[in-house]
Amino acid sequence: MTDSVSLPGAGCGAAIHDEDGRLLLIQRLKEPEAGAWGLPGGKIDFGERAEDTARREIEEELGIQIELTGLACIAETIDKGDGKHWVAPVYSARIVSGEPRVMEPQKHGGWGWYALDNLPDALTTPVRDYLTALDRMSNPS
Repeated sequence: MTDSVSLPGAGCGAAIHDEDGRLLLIQRLKEPEAGAWGLPGGKIDFGERAEDTARREIEEELGIQIELTGLACIAETIDKGDGKHWVAPVYSARIVSGEPRVMEPQKHGGWGWYALDNLPDALTTPVRDYLTALDRMSNPS
């Protein structure tokens, strides 16, 4: 391995559904995937458990507290153009306290609840990975 090779990074996210089954998405303003709608979450700090990162990041981004209810999937984002490779557990979650609001307007253009059959066109890779996992769970081979 040479110094020019990037090692994968670790992140995490949460698929938060409301009582109507809608999915909470936030719009990214920064690369990668600027302009696309994604799951809330972020980078795992050294020594921090992924579950703790998910709770912390979502409180920082949306001002809400969540309960993680399970591991939904593992998302992978590989951008060969800039040499970035991210691996991220995606947790199923529900809100236990607070109302979502954009807490980091320099990073996020908005948020919303979306029915799974009426999602925005521009979705991040982790959202697509999560939807694929949901489909596999609903339609096992």
